[in-house]
Amino acid sequence: MATGREQFKQRQEAIAALGRPLSRRARSRCELCDASGTRLTPFEVAPIPEEPDPDHAVMLCDRCITGATGGKIQGNEWRFLETAAWNELAPVQVLAVRMVRRLEADKSVDWASDLLGMLYLPPEVEEWLG
Repeated sequence: MATGREQFKQRQEAIAALGRPLSRRARSRCELCDASGTRLTPFEVAPIPEEPDPDHAVMLCDRCITGATGGKIQGNEWRFLETAAWNELAPVQVLAVRMVRRLEADKSVDWASDLLGMLYLPPEVEEWLG
């Protein structure tokens, strides 16, 4: 039986293995902010499936990982989320909408409320968002 540390290491290796197909899909650009020429890292979008799955992951730059993991995000610096929220890929859209909702809760970001008011979310994205 694998220990917790071994399971964690195996999971990290499996996530890292997603890097190549995700990088191809993302064309070596951050799937949220479209940054290129920067380090990209596979990021799983919760709820996390039992096995790492590219359909539940995105490639993100360090700035977007910081924001996606609860780090500080502020208004106009994150306006690229307006585009990401309309992305055809469900994990990108889910992550973008979650972050826009955080901005909307700030009450000082008018564009976030406007975007959420006009955004159409497919049923599977609505379900994923909970």
